[in-house]
Amino acid sequence: MKTFYVRNTIIGIMVAGLLMYMGSCKKGSVDYFRHHTFDEIDTSGCTAPYNLNVVLRGQGSKEGFNGSLGFVKFRQNDTVHNINLYTWVFNLTPNHTYLLQRAVNPITDSTCSSTAWLTLGLGLTPQAIHTDKFGFAYEALYRNVSAIPSGTQFRIHFQIVDSASLEPVLSSDCYSYTVK
Repeated sequence: MKTFYVRNTIIGIMVAGLLMYMGSCKKGSVDYFRHHTFDEIDTSGCTAPYNLNVVLRGQGSKEGFNGSLGFVKFRQNDTVHNINLYTWVFNLTPNHTYLLQRAVNPITDSTCSSTAWLTLGLGLTPQAIHTDKFGFAYEALYRNVSAIPSGTQFRIHFQIVDSASLEPVLSSDCYSYTVK
């Protein structure tokens, strides 16, 4: 029973820290979170159009609090044409492996309708995300985009899938980004 409370306290602290980080570009971010839902939080002004803060929610939960949550800090490097994908997952199955996938559409497509999922990792090599005994994991991934011309725009969405069944467990909204 003590482990349950410790685990939930740790998860609560991590989610609170994540929310504070996401709101750090806004003045009065504490008041902002008191009066807005998770879906209304706009972080695009912080880093757009080159960088993204991607929230992944558990399947079947609009608020993302069916117990599982994910976050991808999507950052384009200025010198090397890599996109760094700092990935966190919370409250998934303990001691299990997952994969981060993305699908893209041309910017002219108004939605993220693509289902051509690409598993992300260390460059071209897929990399699993391994959860600990609490269902938490962090993985620093990247993707090289040097073959894509600077200024190219895409719509992109992400999902975390179970590595054994390939069933999605977390998914994101649709985001727009521009290659540096």
